[in-house]
Amino acid sequence: MSAGTRFRHGRLVAVALVVAGLGLPPTPTDGQWTNRYPKLDGYRHHIYLEGYELPILANGPIDAAPAPGGGSLAFSARGWIWVLDLSTGVARRLTDGAGMDARPAWSPDGETLAFVRDDTRDTHIVIVDAESGAERATIDTPALDLDPAFGPDGAEILYSSGRTGTLDLWARDLETGTERRVTEAAGIELRPQPGRDGMVYLAKGPGQVPDRIVLHTDEASGPREVSLVQADIASMMRPALDPAGSVVAYGWPTQERGWELRLLHVDEPGPSILLESGGMPLTPAWSHDGRWVYYSESDDDERMRLWRVPRAGGGAETVRVTAWEWGVPTARVRVRTTLDGRPSGARLSVLDASGHPAVPDAGTSHFDGQNGRVFFHSPGVVELTVPAGTVTVAGVVGLATPEASATVDARPGGVTEVALDLESVWDARAAGLVSGEHHPHLNYGGPYDLAPSDLVVMMRAENLDVATPLLANLHNRFGHQDMWGWQTGSAPLVRFGQEVRSHFLGHLGLIETRELFWPWVWGPGYEVYGADDRENAEALRFARAQGGLAYYVHPLFVSDPFAEGGASAIPIELIADAVLGDLDALELVCLWSDELGTAEVWYRFLNLGIPIAASAGTDVMLDFFRTMAIGTTRVYADTGGELNWPAYIAALREGRSFVTNGPMVRLDVGGSAPGGVVQPGRVSFEVALASAAPVDRIEVLVNGAVVAGGEGLASAGRTTLSGTLDLPEGGWIAARALGGETVWPSMDSYPFGHTSPVWIGSRGSVDPAAARAAAAELGEALAVSRALLEAGYGEAEIPSLLARFDEARVRLAELVGGN
Repeated sequence: MSAGTRFRHGRLVAVALVVAGLGLPPTPTDGQWTNRYPKLDGYRHHIYLEGYELPILANGPIDAAPAPGGGSLAFSARGWIWVLDLSTGVARRLTDGAGMDARPAWSPDGETLAFVRDDTRDTHIVIVDAESGAERATIDTPALDLDPAFGPDGAEILYSSGRTGTLDLWARDLETGTERRVTEAAGIELRPQPGRDGMVYLAKGPGQVPDRIVLHTDEASGPREVSLVQADIASMMRPALDPAGSVVAYGWPTQERGWELRLLHVDEPGPSILLESGGMPLTPAWSHDGRWVYYSESDDDERMRLWRVPRAGGGAETVRVTAWEWGVPTARVRVRTTLDGRPSGARLSVLDASGHPAVPDAGTSHFDGQNGRVFFHSPGVVELTVPAGTVTVAGVVGLATPEASATVDARPGGVTEVALDLESVWDARAAGLVSGEHHPHLNYGGPYDLAPSDLVVMMRAENLDVATPLLANLHNRFGHQDMWGWQTGSAPLVRFGQEVRSHFLGHLGLIETRELFWPWVWGPGYEVYGADDRENAEALRFARAQGGLAYYVHPLFVSDPFAEGGASAIPIELIADAVLGDLDALELVCLWSDELGTAEVWYRFLNLGIPIAASAGTDVMLDFFRTMAIGTTRVYADTGGELNWPAYIAALREGRSFVTNGPMVRLDVGGSAPGGVVQPGRVSFEVALASAAPVDRIEVLVNGAVVAGGEGLASAGRTTLSGTLDLPEGGWIAARALGGETVWPSMDSYPFGHTSPVWIGSRGSVDPAAARAAAAELGEALAVSRALLEAGYGEAEIPSLLARFDEARVRLAELVGGN
């Protein structure tokens, strides 16, 4: 086939493009967002480590640390350390600067505080004077350093460090600087709580080993460790040892929504006493005399509050902050945002003069781990308290607006107004397209308990029309089932779906079903159903029978699954489900996975004439602090401008769409758009690209091979690529835009946009040579998947699963039998 192309640049939108933070290029082997923080061994999904184990920046008190004398209490709020006078309720800011400070711990004499400082790329330990805040010492290894705690006599400090490749507990002599390694187990050890006769700490992993609270004592024969309590995916659990060294307070996840605060005696592992339930008690800590357990919990407006409950029970009481003493004059800043001249919600990032992030008094804030920025969603007008001085506000609305920023001098004694005017490079609704995101999780064990209505503000700020948040299990806990059936009555459209995490065979998304599929989990590593001879196809057929749509989520984490050794990265049952016709869609774009690697598998399916729709979803956990924004990967479906469920789902199924994490890609081939049909022979094409950020190149593919291409965009704006192609008798054509560094509004590891195919001759047609090649490669990969299946299930009898792989192998031969 031949191609002739011409290339022209369109008008650039006149909006200032301000890049804050560092955009990073894609890695060749892993398409997840780039890890800003030092990596630990054994963590394929670093997001879990960052989401559960690293500190958070909250708008109110968290990480309570009662002082040894009993008159004050330190905590973290707004990313700084504060000291609260318990008699007056006045909180005095102890630290300042750009870093995010958290998890304070007192020395036994009450003269110093140690805490964790996060600079958005690493964490280290800082020790300061408890009165002045003057820094006395730091512990800063090339790895993550977390969770300081002074020893009983104050001569040494214990902390968690990843310097050996995993998080172990270390002790440093504060006078000599000498160090000793306290734990050496596989997995991670955190939150050391030294007592008179031993130490309690939190241990997680490795592999199938549960999360647990461990009692460590030094015996004559060597260290002795006893597991006090354990759970699978204990997420935010943080143990606290009482002053007597005998009772542990800890937050315990429940099957239903929320956590319990429980007490456990170290001499009696297993049995525990319920102290408080019904909320989300976080970061427990004991008073100096052991009478109270302090903890933090967010209210209905996601304001973090400080509470305490008597050791003997009897109900919790609020610990009020009556005044905040910042140590410097403060100011109020009011930010108003517009999009294309109309009031609009927005995603905002606000920095004070020191570069420290500012957040509103209510609502969740998040940390974008790709770009290293704290952000929050504004409904259109929002106010913040900041240290008086220079304040920089930056924002976007969804993926189609270049970042705009404004810097003001915020003076005390009034409210400084900031108007942030954003302009889009492309209007989806004017083009008849509706945007959707099919893999957010509203709650997944994070520090907040979000309500479905919280999605609406986020979606409007991201200019997102449709969302199907997926209910998902945390191992053997099936939470938030009360949200099933919740939906909005008007735009933006929200309906809950379900993630079926068979884990070993591959994760599935089910949307538009009337009922939940059971069981949610099965396969090696799970209780009860661990040896079930159950196919993923059972869930796929369940969805289809109810008129729903089923798809594989975050399928590939490698960029080339057909390179040597790459086939083992393909979800084990994916190929069988696709070639046997049970799969509706594939999540082509996802923050967790690699778009190019997933596309390569999708191309093989298309080359066999299997019209699997392209979908998109972020897989963000919206109750996390460290997570990306909803809708930062999405699909645009051509509904002709209709915004309703039937029109949207029909367009998604039929492939009248494109998927993206930033670049907007439209394709016309001989007058036909994606989802349509064009006749073979010489035909003209045009690819229209609009992007709010730079993108390297545009490419046109026929049957998976690049046949035409050109430069992308050096800055925000629009461009087109056009020309002619000589099309074969069968197959498909699609366009993609990709490459370049990541900057806002994008949050993925590299820019990527891809249209669904235009079919040649008829929907599902094939080019014989391309089909034979696809069948051969998929056949080899299917053999690898079957070997992994048998190895994983071991001695278990799985005749149904094995039969499915045999049937898929036969079907592959049939699909190319006449070619």
